[in-house]
Amino acid sequence: MLQVGLTADRGGGRAEIVGDFAEFVQMSLPGLLRYGHALTGNPHDAADLVQAVLEKVGSRWQSVLGKGDEPLAYVRRAMANTHISIWRRRRRENLVSEFPETAVHDAGKLEHEPLWQALRDLPPRQRAVVVLRFYEGLSEAEIADALGISRGTVKSQNSKAMATLRTKLGRD
Repeated sequence: MLQVGLTADRGGGRAEIVGDFAEFVQMSLPGLLRYGHALTGNPHDAADLVQAVLEKVGSRWQSVLGKGDEPLAYVRRAMANTHISIWRRRRRENLVSEFPETAVHDAGKLEHEPLWQALRDLPPRQRAVVVLRFYEGLSEAEIADALGISRGTVKSQNSKAMATLRTKLGRD
């Protein structure tokens, strides 16, 4: 908010753009953090993901608005794409000479929930579709727009994810 005042004092045209972005962040941040938590599996990585994406989007906010897309859908898509990129980089195998004595655990509240564990094991795109569909309540068309995929891909990813979750949870 301080940045808006400084820009407005100079009489520049950027005051509205910066103000719009600040307002967007203020209104959307809780939902983006929840979405990031569902994507990454923990609140710390979620906050890092949201911050990284908002930094990128904020630097080109005017062009994001100029595209005519819904800014929230654009940010969600950027979050999903960034998370997938990070996941691909970290997915490489790390060999160690000795096994660790104790397992590393996240202190998250949902860590030991069977549904959360099964959701965390899904591939990133399937997890994104399930989270957007059932956690955020978006329609297939909105998910397709947010992730930049077709509605058919949304349906197939959701179907595969639900079959995997049913198998892991042992329920019909």
